Amino acid sequence: MPTTTAADTADAELARWRADTPGIASRVHLNNAGAALMPRPVYDAVTAHLALELERGGYEAADARADARDAAYADVARLLGAAPRNIAVVQNSTVAFAQALAAFDFAPGDVILTTRDDYVSNQIACLSLARRRGVVVERADELASGGVDPDSVRARIRRRRPALVALTWIPTNSGLVQPAEAVGDVCADAEVPYLVDACQAVGQMPVDVMRLRCDYLAATARKFLRGPRGIGLLYVADRALERGAHPLYPDLHGATWTDADSFELAPDARRFESWEFPVANVLGLGAAARYALEVTLATARDRGRALTELARSRLSELPGVRPLDRGAERGAIATFALEGRDADAVKLALRARGINTSSADRTVAVIDMDAKGATTLLRVSPHYYNTAEEIELLAAALGELLGE
Repeated sequence: MPTTTAADTADAELARWRADTPGIASRVHLNNAGAALMPRPVYDAVTAHLALELERGGYEAADARADARDAAYADVARLLGAAPRNIAVVQNSTVAFAQALAAFDFAPGDVILTTRDDYVSNQIACLSLARRRGVVVERADELASGGVDPDSVRARIRRRRPALVALTWIPTNSGLVQPAEAVGDVCADAEVPYLVDACQAVGQMPVDVMRLRCDYLAATARKFLRGPRGIGLLYVADRALERGAHPLYPDLHGATWTDADSFELAPDARRFESWEFPVANVLGLGAAARYALEVTLATARDRGRALTELARSRLSELPGVRPLDRGAERGAIATFALEGRDADAVKLALRARGINTSSADRTVAVIDMDAKGATTLLRVSPHYYNTAEEIELLAAALGELLGE
């Protein structure tokens, strides 16, 4: 009787993942850092609920699937190493980040300590607080290899205690993986609140909020988690809930109006939610979490990073292609400057050939791109369901385009 090898098992798993992903039949999808292709179970969860709404009505369908909705919270919590009470479902990661910021009563002179690689929307939110509330935005120093230096975070906390430390674990414009756990240790030791943007991390690699020691963590469904668009999540630690943290504008879902001039907060993280949200997408989020747990986040991390290193190697061989990624640890995002070419135009030309990538310009990462001397970049982000052959197709197609 033939023996099943590890390679046979891996091949079978890849075949199953690809069979669950109808979109790969018509194109090579290497834009998982933007919006990954949904696997069939996620699509089925969303569309089944929409069909129920069509038949019964939105409120009635939501009541009928209350148990499934609660199970979705439990599955998302398992994905993060948390409890369901710590999970709030919101529209997207940016809203989650903003809801966490809204839990702080910032006063003029308060410091938000962040990094040079934080996500553009987070940078703008902090700068808006600086403009409106007189908050001081500081950015910690970097390691020589790239990414924030935890020792710089520690030194700045000692010099001037911040109201909040905020960090983007994996930037949208780079393969950099910042030392989020080390920064969490620094913040926990100093008892400084810590907010992590894990938008590109959740679904790409293992995430454990206990190891991160964060007070808040924001993420979305549509990227490496392979969920639907229009849904995200916010993790809120027990210690934040216990000190009464809540957004500036809770609604009737997050609080109960008890007397004419008073209200009581919901006892859990749902105080950060609003009453109206798409139940179909919540069920899709839960299905995406279950699928990721079945694949395992270690598998997603290892396959994604191996394919990304192959992309860095193959594309760097092409004339006029300059890799931009830094960091001692690099994830499943590879970025490149294209000499004399606008990356957006190249992205569209690749898309016309059935290959999905992404592009960005200086405004998404002013500090980082200025330091790298880049005005536009091409972003390639494989996932575990992609193959080495697809990377080779990308390299061949890009070589042809740049040679024209």
